[in-house]
Amino acid sequence: MSVRPAPSFIRAALVPERHAPIRTTSLARVLWIRLFSSPSNALLTVTGAALLWFVLVPAVRFFFVDAVWEGQNRTSCLVTDTSQSIGACWPFVNAKITQFIYGFYPEPERWRVNLTFLLAAILLLPLLIPRLPAKRLNASLFFIAFPVAAFFLLHGGGITGFGVSWTAGILSSLADSVGNAGRQLAASGEAGEFGSILRLLGNAVASIGDALNWLASPLSSLRDRLQSSGQPVWYDFGCTAAIVSLLLFLFSGGFRAGWGALLASLTTFVGIGLVIAAMRLDRGGLPVVDTRLWGGLLVTLVVSVTGIVSSIPIGIALALGRRSTLPLIRMFSIAFIEFWRGVPLITVLFFATYMLPLFLPGNFTVDGLVRVLIGIALFAGAYNAEVIRGGLAAIPNGQAEAAHALGLSYWKTTGLIVMPQAVRHVIPGLVNSFIALFKDTSLVSIVALFDLLGSLRASFADPAWATPTTLFTGFAFTGLIYFAFCFSMSRYSLFVEHRLNAHRRT
Repeated sequence: MSVRPAPSFIRAALVPERHAPIRTTSLARVLWIRLFSSPSNALLTVTGAALLWFVLVPAVRFFFVDAVWEGQNRTSCLVTDTSQSIGACWPFVNAKITQFIYGFYPEPERWRVNLTFLLAAILLLPLLIPRLPAKRLNASLFFIAFPVAAFFLLHGGGITGFGVSWTAGILSSLADSVGNAGRQLAASGEAGEFGSILRLLGNAVASIGDALNWLASPLSSLRDRLQSSGQPVWYDFGCTAAIVSLLLFLFSGGFRAGWGALLASLTTFVGIGLVIAAMRLDRGGLPVVDTRLWGGLLVTLVVSVTGIVSSIPIGIALALGRRSTLPLIRMFSIAFIEFWRGVPLITVLFFATYMLPLFLPGNFTVDGLVRVLIGIALFAGAYNAEVIRGGLAAIPNGQAEAAHALGLSYWKTTGLIVMPQAVRHVIPGLVNSFIALFKDTSLVSIVALFDLLGSLRASFADPAWATPTTLFTGFAFTGLIYFAFCFSMSRYSLFVEHRLNAHRRT
């Protein structure tokens, strides 16, 4: 049975000409098309205009029209005439602005905070501008040198040793802790099969501690000799520079190809030596300012920037570990991520502040702000791990297979091919986590750290500025600061996303 094809239609006459398009270049026509082109659009336009009228007009009146701009105390912001309304009390912000920025940081030492902010801006801006050169050097200065300089600027103090002394101290403390734990574990083993297993495990741990002690003994002897010299910091610095430079020279090819690494190492140590001499770290450095006196915007930026920067490598390591083929690494990464994602940030802050010292060996203590930074970095790293894992899952397996076919190792394949593409896919998610972390820094006030909001609440206790509008003015001012930082991160992430996705532009 044959099927007859459908008859085709051929027009015999020309299609009538269309009317010329209506000119839409005038402002009135554009507004009409965009806002009132249909009944639904007209309804939405009227509703939106009404909402803006009932929200923006009172806000403008409160912040600008009825606001008080000059005054010395609360009497300037109180209602004297019942027929007149009082808006925002800006003299309160002007009087407390230093507390909002520095907290209780000593006033004679606040130049150190200003210098730290200036160095951060000078090193960060060239990183954010794509066309500027020397990105690798700039990144090294911002992510490696700047945190050390900022610590000695903000906290103060000096150093009594360098790499040799620090390594010897860390190895000695670790050897004592591991050895004592192993001996206690071996002594706790009772009779029976399980007790013998505990004794064997304890003896093995104690042997690791003895091995670490054996490694630390020559460094400890060298440290004692350096400490007995007239200038222990500089002698220690010279020994560290010589040891590190020699090792880099040998592992980079020796006399054939190691001269570049040797020159880079010596240049780095010369720069470190200049910083030590300029800040007089070998002679005690700047006066120590306890972190309990820090506050305001300083604490907010320290906590947020440290958490953002340190959570990225943690998240990458956990994301790669969760996709690893080694069961031990994969299970550890899964357990770590699920644990930190399963507890609220408030619990993490309380645990890091009040319970972490109970788990530290001996007299080893950690500053309260450092404990908070560690907890926030681990918490944010667990969340970023899942974001990065989503980007890794979006990369086809053919990318890695092609790299392996070209002879690239796993690390080169991951660092040069897979990870750059994965990060490009998850820029919105990462920036969303960064913005959430920046706002969540306000929770540190519950563990006795006065961030921006904590300093604001502390300023409300001043009876000289107790007015009905002080509360709203203070929260509005800090809200604008948070919005400025978060909105800047959002807009810059759109710029980076658009620039990295040039092949998808329309």
